[in-house]
Amino acid sequence: MSTGYGGRGTPQAPARRDAHFPGRAPIDSYGDGGFRFAGMSHRGSLLCLPSGIYGWDVRAGDAVSAAALERVFAEAGEIDQLLLGTGRGLDFPSEALRFACRDVAIGLEAMSTGAAIRTYNILLGEGRRVAAALIATE
Repeated sequence: MSTGYGGRGTPQAPARRDAHFPGRAPIDSYGDGGFRFAGMSHRGSLLCLPSGIYGWDVRAGDAVSAAALERVFAEAGEIDQLLLGTGRGLDFPSEALRFACRDVAIGLEAMSTGAAIRTYNILLGEGRRVAAALIATE
């Protein structure tokens, strides 16, 4: 058990770990700044990828860049479609982001987070090669 202090009485920052669920799972609910899936809950935004569900440090649709989707691009060979849930409203992805997705043969669809979750769950249930980048809503 960690006390938050190093061996010399010096405070240490808590270790930061990505929230991760190995494998694919539908999103059961969202709101209040987070999501529920696979009997778990997560506060903050999510990346739902073939390798698992990860915490994602993006809070607004206009902050989504190719760098923010690095993990998506690393799994591009297993993804045909990326659903970008931009919060309550719709923020269109930048031209640079659209080109970055096109360059790795991933179709990019931006929509509200609720619409992205519904679409993700349907495509996942059909066994499609889909991923989702979901910005949490309050």
